[in-house]
Parts: sequence; C-alpha cells; structure tokens
Amino acid sequence: MTELHTDVGNQEELPASTGPRWGRWLAWGGLLVLLAVLALGLRRSQEGPARPGEPAPEFILTTFEGEEINTADIHGKVLVVNFWASWCKPCEQEAADLEAAWRVYQPRGDVLFLGVNYVDTEPAARAYMQKFDITYPNGADLGTRISQAFRIRGVPETYIIDQDGVLQHAQIGPFTSLAQIQALVDPLLSTP
Repeated sequence: MTELHTDVGNQEELPASTGPRWGRWLAWGGLLVLLAVLALGLRRSQEGPARPGEPAPEFILTTFEGEEINTADIHGKVLVVNFWASWCKPCEQEAADLEAAWRVYQPRGDVLFLGVNYVDTEPAARAYMQKFDITYPNGADLGTRISQAFRIRGVPETYIIDQDGVLQHAQIGPFTSLAQIQALVDPLLSTP
C-alpha cells in the first residue's frame, strides 16, 4: 500500500491580484462616465426652460397626419410651439385662444403654429383636437425628445420663435386670451 502525505507548511503563496488590471480600469472608467452623465443631466435640469434670447432648439415633428415638419427648414416665419396634453386641464383653458390665433395668422403665411403632444396616447390626443376644433399641425413628442430640447417643466408651455430662429417668449402656463397671444406675435411681424 502507498501512503499519501501532505505537507501543509510547504505550499507556495499565490499573488494577491489574480485578475487583469484592465478590468479595474474599465470599471473605474465606466463609473466616471456614468457620474459625468448624471452631473450633466442635473445641471441641465437646473437650467430651467429654454430662455428668450437663445437660439431655439431645432426639431422634426411628425404630425398625426404623417407629415414631417423640420423647424430647421422654416425660415422667415414666426413659429409658435405649444406643448400640451389631453389630460391637462390648463391646456383646455387656452385651446380655443390658440386655435383662434392660428386662424388669424394662417392666411398671412408668415406665422406657423405647431402643437407638440406630450406624454399622451394618440386616440386621446385626437379626441382633444376634435373637441377644440384644432386645425394647426400637431404631433406626438415621441420619446420626449422635443420637450427635453426645450427643457419644459410641464404643460402647457408655449415658445414663440422669431424669423431668425431666436426664442423671443416662453409662456409657462396657459395663455389667458387671444389678445395676449397677439400682443406677443404681432411685434415680430414686419407688416400687419
């Protein structure tokens, strides 16, 4: 018979680090990137909505009728961008005034209203538009890309952009009258 002997005191010690160093660097790098993204998001959220005097964010809105409107292609027109939702009661307060303003300016051809439907369902949005007889172009803010670009805080919010693409007015909350809308748009137009 053969006997097995083990000598515990004679074993070699392994190095403390057995994994590759690049794995640690990758983990630290990933953590730093994550922290940078979080810091940027926090800074951006503290900036508040887009401010007058800034170039307005450009975006593409696909309307509920399937038309694509690229604001980068809109030159020489005043642009009124309204963020709304069917579940928003203050949005209902201004819906008739926005539509009335659109009907005043539409024949001129130098003002464009765009409705951006925020965090809503298409059937509810269409029902809202029908209820208030809204005829200016409207579309869903898919992925909230447009509202993020404007840094909106809620709905309704409306942004009035001049012919050069510069934000001239940010209306946080509903408009109270057609006259209020006209008082903001008319000074931007070259001829009455």
